[in-house]
This record gives sequence, structure tokens and C-alpha cells, in this order.
Amino acid sequence: MAKRKQSGGPRIVARAELPTRFGKFEIVGIRGRDASEEAVALVRGNVRDSSRRGGKLAPLVRIHSQCLTGDVLASERCDCRAQLEYSLAKIAKAPAGVLLYLPQEGRGIGLMNKLRAYQLQDSGMDTVEANRRLGFAADSRDYAFSAAILKLLGARNVRLLSNNPDKVEQLERAGIRIAERVPCQPRTSRRSRAYLRTKKHKMGHLLIGLE
Repeated sequence: MAKRKQSGGPRIVARAELPTRFGKFEIVGIRGRDASEEAVALVRGNVRDSSRRGGKLAPLVRIHSQCLTGDVLASERCDCRAQLEYSLAKIAKAPAGVLLYLPQEGRGIGLMNKLRAYQLQDSGMDTVEANRRLGFAADSRDYAFSAAILKLLGARNVRLLSNNPDKVEQLERAGIRIAERVPCQPRTSRRSRAYLRTKKHKMGHLLIGLE
């Protein structure tokens, strides 16, 4: 797909092949209005044509927020790495799909604040309580940039890999049609169970079989 010039919206700055253990993707570097707004998209297949077909043929999309401790350092405090790998495996098997990787560490509060929240959690707080003690919302992420990227890639009608109803609502308000919400619930460590319960009971995440 050729580069498309955008006025005021996101633009593609680089693209290349990316072979992974899950399959081969195209990695696309995307920048927003300024250098502080950027993301990476891993694209599989023709998402533009798949989006036009809709239904079960719509591209499978995962919007994944960066998690250094989980994605890179294999922390068991969260399910981030498990969700990332699960999503890549699912998208690799789909006719077309996109994984958006966004620098929204700690649900949007940044790495250092996330580590401060970890410190509070070690004293007995859950993730929501720790974020609020630091003066943040339980989830500070905004998905307007994600929606703009999906439009840039031609994926306006998608099947979304997510358990987060807020993500669904924000994307739909931004003009992305969610043809289907696909659960993103891989196997996780027992150590992350308390974290997942907080997601379900305090943040409304749709997690099956977790009490």
C-alpha cells in the first residue's frame, strides 16, 4: 500500500517486513501531529478490502498499550505479555488484521508513575486504588489516535480483540465500526489473578470465568 499524505492526521513514516515466530507481518511506523504522538502497526493481509467485506471477514484488530514490565521483562503482575502474544497468534491466523502498539504505559500514566503505583500496590492497594492515590483516573487512555490510524490503514470496520468496553465505546464514537468484539483472554499466571479481578469488578472488563 502506497503512502498517503494526510493533513493534520497521522502519517506513515516507514514500513518494512517483520518475520516473527507467529508469522510474517508488515511493520508500519506512524506519527501524528507532532513527534510525541507515534505508534507501530503490525499489519497482516489486505485490511482495506477485508474491512469493506465486514462481518466475520472484517480485519481482526488488537490495540495494545505498551507495557515494559510485562511485554519485555515478562512480569507476572499483569496479563499484558500474554495478551500481546495471544493477539499476534490470532491475527497471524486471520485473513487480515492489525496489531496497534501504542506508547500508553501504565494505562496512560507513564512508566515512572506506573512504578510508583507498583510501590503502592506492594503496600496492599489494587491497581485502581494506586492510580487514584497518585491523582490519576483508573484508566487515562484515549483511543482517538488509534481510530485515526485504523482509518489511515483503511480498517473502518473491524473485529476487535478486547475485553475493555470503554475501548469499544471510544472507537465507535471516533467512527470505527466494531463488527464483533472478540474476547482476548489467554492463559495467565496465578499471580495476575488479583489484577484481573480488579479489571473485571472495578473497571468493567468482560472476563469470562473469573470471580
